[in-house]
Amino acid sequence: MIGLDTNVLARYLIEDAADTEAQRQREAARRLIESGESLFVPRTVVLELEWVMRGYYSFTVDQCARAMQSLLAMRQLQFEDRPMVELAVDRYATGMDFADALHHAACRACTSMATFDDRRFARRVRALKLAPGVGVPK
Repeated sequence: MIGLDTNVLARYLIEDAADTEAQRQREAARRLIESGESLFVPRTVVLELEWVMRGYYSFTVDQCARAMQSLLAMRQLQFEDRPMVELAVDRYATGMDFADALHHAACRACTSMATFDDRRFARRVRALKLAPGVGVPK
């Protein structure tokens, strides 16, 4: 099994026609990913991929979520803790920050989660009525 780095998935998903090296890499990424060989995707790569798509390439949340869902649908891609990644992508699509969604999904077996990010993280989890609950330590 071959493990994939973020840049391989980014090149596969994102067409950068202005850059010849990026075009060469995109074709190589396409050949590898579509080869049918079993490929491993670490959860840290998924986290970084969202940041690259949104932060560098200005993808919308919807575009990022759809791109990640298309990767999750590929049978040859074996995701580290697939249920956690799927849960995080679903929560991201409902408006959670992706990193927060991934952290929260990783804590799915916990009774609660602590954060100092009340405004964006804890309040969003409460509004969505997700478990585990997220609170601010006092």
